[in-house]
Amino acid sequence: MSASQEFGSEQPTARVVGADTKVPLAQGGWIRYANFDYAASAPALRDVADRVTELLPYYASVHRGAGYASRVCTRLYEGARDVVARFVGATDGQHVIFTRNTTDSLNLLASAVPGEVVVLDIEHHANLLTWQRYGARVVAHRATVADTVAALDEELARRPAALLAVTGASNVTGEVLPLAELATVAHRHGARIAVDGAQLAPHRRIDLAACGIDYLAFSGHKLYAPFGVGVLAGRADWLDAARPYLAGGGAVRNVGIDGAEWFTGPQRHEAGTPNVVGVAAIVAACEALTALGDVGHVEAALTAQLRDGLDAIDGVDTLRIWDGDRDVLGIVSFTVAGYTPSVVAAYLSAEHGIGLRDGRFCAHPLLARLGAPGGALRASIGLGTTAGDITRLLDAIDELVEYGPALTYAEIDGQVGPVNDPRPLPDFLVA
Repeated sequence: MSASQEFGSEQPTARVVGADTKVPLAQGGWIRYANFDYAASAPALRDVADRVTELLPYYASVHRGAGYASRVCTRLYEGARDVVARFVGATDGQHVIFTRNTTDSLNLLASAVPGEVVVLDIEHHANLLTWQRYGARVVAHRATVADTVAALDEELARRPAALLAVTGASNVTGEVLPLAELATVAHRHGARIAVDGAQLAPHRRIDLAACGIDYLAFSGHKLYAPFGVGVLAGRADWLDAARPYLAGGGAVRNVGIDGAEWFTGPQRHEAGTPNVVGVAAIVAACEALTALGDVGHVEAALTAQLRDGLDAIDGVDTLRIWDGDRDVLGIVSFTVAGYTPSVVAAYLSAEHGIGLRDGRFCAHPLLARLGAPGGALRASIGLGTTAGDITRLLDAIDELVEYGPALTYAEIDGQVGPVNDPRPLPDFLVA
């Protein structure tokens, strides 16, 4: 069986930890969990979990330790930079810095940018609030992708900036931006480009060198490596000249009472004991996804099944940023007439064993622009998604529209769920 066949097969892929997990239904019985929340956090790949298990007996603090376990972890940690660099097409003149997550990576970069920043209004809060703090100029998206690119071109021509910061793919609609074209626009006006790759990296290979991307941020927890690591990859000069992101051990060559001599290179911004387990996880994910190869055509078919199926249900409206033809990946946000998103999400979980996201997805300005200021539902797919899962979701929403929920739902302790929810928790959560 090929990788692409496995990705779209009707049986849950063994590549994903927990793909066969069963969850209780409020009306009784158990069912295999249908996970449509990959855009928030993806489950671990089996290769990732296995790598972490292999490492744990040798776990120790990296650098400077003379013990065998410390040397093993140091070798793994420093070698990880090369693996990640190859995965994203970074060049010899670009650093790979390990952080906590995409938000951390973008905040690190923001502390190093020597000038103004231009950003779109469609961004996740990680790529909006970060730059907003530094007085970024926000450009409103236009009706089409081409018009939006032209608006950014015009803004950079009108008033130069040091950096253009854009998302690789919207975390609300899955729409993908033309990164190579945007890099050309930025460079034409003397700016650099930074890409929030949190949503794009798990679905598409990103090649910094081929696209002309100067900086890329992404997270392990969205890349099937949920062990608390992020990456900032990009050009060295701004990062080497910037004040160290954190002050502490590991980032210094020498310390005196009155000052310190700081490293250049990635260590400059990695003070403190690094997350070597998280780094091992993200390396394993990069290697596994590289070996898996291109599954884009299979994902495209699943996304089309999901989007077309939702569009066919009365009262369901899917959200989109741009008119006309668009490049999209496996994220679809939608609303259901007559129901708040929180009730729909609770219904899908309690009565059908389906998990998806409801709310404003850390993209409040975009949801307001799309006519859903109170929030929406988001279904996102990944390596464990099957066509059967999508059919289950569509049938459940169709049943809701036709007959309504079987149970009564209310907000309890800040979260909507069925009244007198009988579903048991796992044993490890039971006091």
